[in-house]
Amino acid sequence: MSPLGELVQEQAESPAPNWCGRPLQLDLDNTSARNMKKFSFRLYVIIDAGFIGNRSLTSLVYAVLRGGTNMLQLRAKNEPTKKILAMAKTIQKISHRFNVPFILNDRVDLVLAVDASGVHLGQDDMPLPIARKLLGKDKIIGISVKTVRDAQDAQKDGADYLGVGPVFATKSKQDAGSPIGLKHLSTIATSVWLPVVGIGGINAENAKDVLQAGADGIAVLSAILHAKDPEMATRSLWRIVTDD
Repeated sequence: MSPLGELVQEQAESPAPNWCGRPLQLDLDNTSARNMKKFSFRLYVIIDAGFIGNRSLTSLVYAVLRGGTNMLQLRAKNEPTKKILAMAKTIQKISHRFNVPFILNDRVDLVLAVDASGVHLGQDDMPLPIARKLLGKDKIIGISVKTVRDAQDAQKDGADYLGVGPVFATKSKQDAGSPIGLKHLSTIATSVWLPVVGIGGINAENAKDVLQAGADGIAVLSAILHAKDPEMATRSLWRIVTDD
């Protein structure tokens, strides 16, 4: 038997847990399964241009990185491209110093322009296979999902992680829709082997519940951007999500 055949047989007989703790279903036609990226996003901070106010973007980014986030996303849906590009360059430069992945929401073109770590796409954004073709296998691609069907489709198409929610009601995203709740989050998490990030209305009071429901990490916006001290807010959440 060839080494590849032995690998497939061994995987079928005894599926080993992947890094996020769920069985890895080896799919030789799935690029993501063959080249699974080893990154962590236990605390995934979203910086929304509409929530920064008069604060310095540079100071804010340094604050959340010092606080302990291990993934950053820039969301700037209503800003002109030139401004988003300038913001992305700033965040990319700082996050690179901290060796923290930087993800852009929606904008595949700007990921390429600033060499960001990847992109996060919604169900109505560029189709994942096209984004993958443009970005290549080494960039991170996350997909927003609310249903098991969406989650499994994203996994099949080669997503690297899933943003699942909104778990709770949220005012930070106008088109977020109704909350799915912890039970449905758990159902989605157990339906895929991809890493799952819970998003929507998550804060220090409910973060642990989200992880206990099966999420591998939490994505937060208001809990940090609305805080008087973003660094301390990030640090507090980091302690919660890493207290195993």
